Amino acid sequence: MPPAGRAARRFKATMEASAPGQLEYEIMTLSEYSERYQGGKTVTKHDLLDLMEAGEIEMSQMYTSTLGRKHNQDLWALDLPFLFRDHDHAAKVLEGEIGQKLMDDMSSKTNIKGLAFTYSGGYRMIPAQVALRTIESFEGKRIRCNKSPIAAETMIAVNAVPVQIELEQINEAVDAGEIDGGESTYPRYYGLKQNEHCNIINDAEHSLFLTSIIVQKQFWEQIPDELKAKIEVAALDAAQAERKESIEDIDTVKARAAEDSIEVITMSPEERARFKEATAYIAPKFAGMFSDGLVAAISSTA
Repeated sequence: MPPAGRAARRFKATMEASAPGQLEYEIMTLSEYSERYQGGKTVTKHDLLDLMEAGEIEMSQMYTSTLGRKHNQDLWALDLPFLFRDHDHAAKVLEGEIGQKLMDDMSSKTNIKGLAFTYSGGYRMIPAQVALRTIESFEGKRIRCNKSPIAAETMIAVNAVPVQIELEQINEAVDAGEIDGGESTYPRYYGLKQNEHCNIINDAEHSLFLTSIIVQKQFWEQIPDELKAKIEVAALDAAQAERKESIEDIDTVKARAAEDSIEVITMSPEERARFKEATAYIAPKFAGMFSDGLVAAISSTA
């Protein structure tokens, strides 16, 4: 099951147990929502935010890179390469004061409130038609990344050519010869049929792919405080379970890839250290984009 669907279903199950009959639930993909409520009109994740702002959708799960572009640039800091030491460090940041402030700031500026951070895949990898064993291997390669300047600069740092298109466009862009590969995550490799277009997985664990469970603010303000507390507990539980399952997905996908004769290239510790060194200038370069002390606070979280 796709990560977003897992989180939504976990949330619903928890809420039905803790607050039976107090909320109604309708879990849909974008295409299902389009058919049911938009007469088949194409609805993208970017339209989804506008629909939430308008109050037509109450809850969703959204890429933090997209939320950074539309709502709170501090969320783009989460795209910084080698920002998180490991999953435990990420959990402490996302569930602690820093994560709460990121959520609160988004709520103060928009019609959307953040409830919890999810992975929807965890560390990024790069499905491609080329092997990227060293940072020299990136030179001149056209690599799809998200539309944050941090993601683009990460590719530039290793002399790759960033191509800022949607994750869902990787397959067609590879087939058209527009890119050599693109940032993705293990759960999406088979889920989005990237395996049919990219026969190599390049695994550098250079940054985390994060999403957030969000709720429409007017809807939230109408909910009694007691029910809000249960929703917050259920959202955090769903996020923690989803992050755990995303990590577990990695071994599952690697095993399937081995059966399918798909090469998985894990960057060596020495090359990862070189990758980290090559990208070390990015945080200082974009420091003015983020709240004072944000990146330092994330890095120093123990």
